[in-house]
Parts: sequence; structure tokens; C-alpha cells
Amino acid sequence: MKLVDVPDMNYTSEDVGEDGLPAPRGEICYRGNCCFKGYYMQPEMTRDTIDVDGWVHTGDIGKMDAVKGILKIIDRKKNIFKLSQGEYIAPEKVENKLNMSPYIAQIFVYGDSLQHYLVAIIVPDKAAIEKWASENGVVENDFGQLLKHPSIIKFFQNEMVLKSREAGFFGFEIPLKAHLTTTAFTAENDLLTPTFKMKRNEAKNFFLNEIKELYGGALLQGEEK
Repeated sequence: MKLVDVPDMNYTSEDVGEDGLPAPRGEICYRGNCCFKGYYMQPEMTRDTIDVDGWVHTGDIGKMDAVKGILKIIDRKKNIFKLSQGEYIAPEKVENKLNMSPYIAQIFVYGDSLQHYLVAIIVPDKAAIEKWASENGVVENDFGQLLKHPSIIKFFQNEMVLKSREAGFFGFEIPLKAHLTTTAFTAENDLLTPTFKMKRNEAKNFFLNEIKELYGGALLQGEEK
């Protein structure tokens, strides 16, 4: 096993802990006879995961505790992207914190290199938001229509800011706009892997129109003028 520096996320072998002792951080890689040989009939995915020396790159960020001699998983490397002002974002970190809101069942955070802020696709917790709406005088017979109500949209925008500040996020890590949907993320609609991880490219394409609307119809990375 080894840790590989991830300079874009400021994880290196030279890192030290709060106690001043060495605390190397980086992407966890491993190799040996127990490793899998590759993805079935998917050579590109295999090349992205297993390097020429046989090291399996897990995408997990680990930290070595020099005193206890243990390895902790503290973050994910994959799926980082850069906003137009040059800031790097790890969307899974943002999603994991925002998903702690009792009003959010699922969330997909997206950022674009041609845009300067994050947006989110949110699947609200139906029972929780209906209770909030009832207590705050927001009445709609249809749940889909409820999610389009300005008060509900504003509530979720405020909730994202609240949870982000509780997590200590920088301003650029806070999604500024959100689209609320009743479409759950599942393996059946190809938005999740069989192990329930977000398929980010598929999610972007699935919600492309909604994302473009959140960005005011602006051009996204990869689109032609």
C-alpha cells in the first residue's frame, strides 16, 4: 500500500498533524496478488484505475496516523473540478455535508469550469418538507407543484447555506441555486452505480436542461457556441 500526493487538493506526504508529528496524506493505492485484474470488457476504465506498475488507484484520500500506525480514509480524490475563478471543488464532500439536512433525501452538486458558482439538483424528503410547508402556510395539492413554490425554493437555498456554514465551507463551496425534483437517483435510471455511488456524467446529462436553467442558459463546458 502507498499514498500518492494529490497537490490539487493539498494532500502530500509532507503533511503534519496538529501535534506537529508527520501525518502523510494522499490517494490510497495498493497492489498484490489479491487485486482484481480489471473491469470486464472496459479497458479504458481499467487503465484509469490500474497504472502500468500494477497499482490500483482507489480514489480514496487516506491519512496515516504515525502514533497509532493506522490509516484513515478522510476524503475522495475523484470528481474534483475547477470553477472559472480557479477554485477546485470536491463535490462529494459538499454533497455528504448537505445530505445531513433532514429535508434533503438526495443531492447532486454540479460546477462548471465556465461558471463561477455551484448549483444543485435536490430530491427533497417528502414527509419533512410537507410538514414544513404545512407549518409555514405553504399549500399545494400536488407535491411537484409544491417544489416549484418560491417559498420552498428559497427555503432550500437557505438550508444549503446553513449546512455549508455549519460544515465550515468556503463561499465558493456553497451551491447558490437549486432545482428541486421528485425523480429519485437510482441504479434503474442509471444515475447511481450498483453500489449507490453517483454517476456524475450521467446525472449531468439527465438534468442538463435544469442545470442550464440554473446557470441562466449560459454555455457549459464542452458545448459549442
